[in-house]
Amino acid sequence: MTTHAPQAAQAVTLPTTLDEAVAALTAMPAAVPVAGGTDLMAAVNSGQLRPAALVGLGKISEIRGWQYQDGHALLGAGLTHARMGRPDFAALIPALAAAARAAGPPQIRNAGTLGGNVASASHTGDALPVLAALEATLIIAGPGGARREIPVSHLLAGVDTLRAGELIGYVRVPLLHAPQVFLKATGRTGPGRALASVAVVLDPARRGIRCAVGAIAPMPLRPLEAEQWVAQLIDWDNNRAVVPEALQAFGEYVAAACIPDPAPAQDGTVAQHPPAVLHLRRTVAALARRALGRALS
Repeated sequence: MTTHAPQAAQAVTLPTTLDEAVAALTAMPAAVPVAGGTDLMAAVNSGQLRPAALVGLGKISEIRGWQYQDGHALLGAGLTHARMGRPDFAALIPALAAAARAAGPPQIRNAGTLGGNVASASHTGDALPVLAALEATLIIAGPGGARREIPVSHLLAGVDTLRAGELIGYVRVPLLHAPQVFLKATGRTGPGRALASVAVVLDPARRGIRCAVGAIAPMPLRPLEAEQWVAQLIDWDNNRAVVPEALQAFGEYVAAACIPDPAPAQDGTVAQHPPAVLHLRRTVAALARRALGRALS
């Protein structure tokens, strides 16, 4: 048996500031930025990617922490899953901490970063439904010290994309000071790639529920009608009480919104989903029901 080692990158640059990293990418348009490298190295090892140059982001200390800003947390794109999983971060953004702890085995959590999770935009990225439910935004660093802000959902949907020389510098997340829950179902025991995931966050100030479903589509799905419907059934003035039947109906509402019934054929007949899709739909319903129940308990 023989193995074929991937072709090594021709150049590696290790900037120490965000603007230096942007300048390096601008000077070398073919260069690929790398932080934890969990997705990048998988692509290199499989032969899907042969980067001509690498811009390492591991020495940029300014994006490896967080700060508070006008009722928001400004999270550095270099925050690792392991760091976000710690208790102090969990007290700040519980759902994102839960997603970070579920991101995979220790070696992945120690290397993988928040910015990498967003930039790779894998449909199974655990942080993505949480960021969608929180309606987070991205601070993009560009050439010449430029900064612009776009919703995370716009990047994931391709409505707005990173331009030449740009990098994700920070993720801006509102601090809601309310319960948040992230749950996911995997295909095997223990941490693994999600088959479906659900994030639910409460917004008591607006008497609202935000929910996002991940892994079942190319980007997280927001069942907005289900959110609005169940928010009207919650007794916000009495310990956020809701009847059990509402939780069950919410789960089914979310699942039907994200995995709708097939459209009728021209002759009026309605096809049935295959068993695998029906199982996925039941899984989404169960996750949504449990996530909302835990958030309200």
